[in-house]
Amino acid sequence: MRTYLIYSWLLLTLMFVNFAQAQENNSIVKRIETPLPGEGKVTIYQDPQVAALIGNKLDVDKQDNTFKVLGYRVQLYAGKNSSKSRNEAYEMAEKAKAFFPDLKVYAHFKTPRWVCEVGDYRTIEEADAMMRKLQRTGGFEEVSIMKGQIVIYL
Repeated sequence: MRTYLIYSWLLLTLMFVNFAQAQENNSIVKRIETPLPGEGKVTIYQDPQVAALIGNKLDVDKQDNTFKVLGYRVQLYAGKNSSKSRNEAYEMAEKAKAFFPDLKVYAHFKTPRWVCEVGDYRTIEEADAMMRKLQRTGGFEEVSIMKGQIVIYL
């Protein structure tokens, strides 16, 4: 009985090791870079962060074809936890829509305050460009860039 348990344990360990190696070698990048007889050699240079994302599933919302990633938004207003602040956040959202009708505007409660944010920007440079446009309108007193979850539309 003891011998049976030892062999079973060894077999399971070998299966796990083989599975882990197969998953590691199953990366599309590794498959592309593997030289095949009679074909050229492909070398892919990429950021390690990109390599870490390959094979991971995105949090995709099936209904509206969106997913959430880390990015930047431009904050137009940050109030308190009151109904007055809520109304001011929605007023700021309407004002932003009046200046930029195609801009995504978010007026919501972000603990512990009401905020109004605009845009979904992958880079801080994109957010900075929009922040400067908003400042040039003269209609927004406090404008800043905030890092957080953004929505990407497919």
